[in-house]
Amino acid sequence: MSTTAIDTDTLPRTPWNGHADERELEHWASVARTVAQALAVDALARDAANQDPFSEVGLLRDSGLLNLLVPAESGGAGGHWESAFAAVRIIAAADGSIAQLLAYHYANQSSIAFYADPATQGDWFARSAAAGWLWGDSVNPVDPDLSLTAVDEGYRLNGLKRFSTGSSVGDVIVVNAAVSGGTNDGKVLAFVLERTREGLELLGDWDHLGQRLSASGSVRYHDVLVTSEDVLGEITPDPIVTLLTPGLQLAFGNFYLGIAEGALAAGRKILLERKNSWFLSAAGSYAQDPIFQRTIGELKARTAAVGALAEKLNRRFDTEVGRAGALDAAQRGDVAVAIAELKVVATEVALEVANRIYEVTGASSTGNDVGLDLFWRNVRTHSLHDPVDYKKIEVGQYFLHGTNAPLSLYT
Repeated sequence: MSTTAIDTDTLPRTPWNGHADERELEHWASVARTVAQALAVDALARDAANQDPFSEVGLLRDSGLLNLLVPAESGGAGGHWESAFAAVRIIAAADGSIAQLLAYHYANQSSIAFYADPATQGDWFARSAAAGWLWGDSVNPVDPDLSLTAVDEGYRLNGLKRFSTGSSVGDVIVVNAAVSGGTNDGKVLAFVLERTREGLELLGDWDHLGQRLSASGSVRYHDVLVTSEDVLGEITPDPIVTLLTPGLQLAFGNFYLGIAEGALAAGRKILLERKNSWFLSAAGSYAQDPIFQRTIGELKARTAAVGALAEKLNRRFDTEVGRAGALDAAQRGDVAVAIAELKVVATEVALEVANRIYEVTGASSTGNDVGLDLFWRNVRTHSLHDPVDYKKIEVGQYFLHGTNAPLSLYT
């Protein structure tokens, strides 16, 4: 279809356009570094305590990061996705759990732009910005569907959702469910509930190997009332609406990259502090030994390559989201595959770095008080979110046949 045939007045809108300039990028990188430094001080102790991260959310809120993507006219910072992804990467180097919270917050908060009518988006963003909401979610697609039944006063929600990231600390929770009955029968709606809504039960059952402070426990809904004011909008297969999923996958790639960079930085510090050298080595110290230099050099080079790809795609995402309703299925499919490529290499490199960093840090670095294992536990846990082998298949199908995977909340 030619551009002249598009009636832009009828297309869905998004509030983002253009790209971040150097001043914006450096500002948010500096903010993220400050937050990361604060989180790094006691990351291991907080991980061991496994408490809901309310104080960490307060740190994100006070820094302004929660409102980075909120349009300036709605009281936010008016920033770009490139800045948001970079902030996730920086914080992941210090605390993967809190980086996950922030990444999901950006995706969940941006549901306003992807699902809500343009006429209501400004009010939603303004309310979020004014109250400093952290947005959690309850949309895990592998769980049985929730029951959303039409009633006179709106809808009644029942059921259980596991892996609801940010739910136990989020000011609001985004929920997706298909309607039964009424005028919207069969439609899938996105709606927003405050964490304290009557009938919403937080089970607090998140106790996993890694990402322990991601507040990802299960939520049970007992006849929860959902009114029309809670509804963002219908989830449709429109390219711009479904672009939200590749955006979240891009956040994953950045967050895995950040974990790899954090493991490298921690390993470098330990290596430089090691005394003497292996008894068979002619080098004066472990850090001067070519064997250890080769290993850490290999890991650093591979991480740098993933970083370059992430930065390219972070900037490209602003281009694609800026197309809004003019984004077509081919454009959406192409960027989704490009992001899948990042997901593949970011996953594999982060796991490799977090594992092999021990080869240069030695047996003493396996002590529980060192905390080097936190990087591996975090990336190992979250990288199982959706099988990376299916991302490889997406890339291969597109490269060979030009076909995309069916639309879902994973593709």
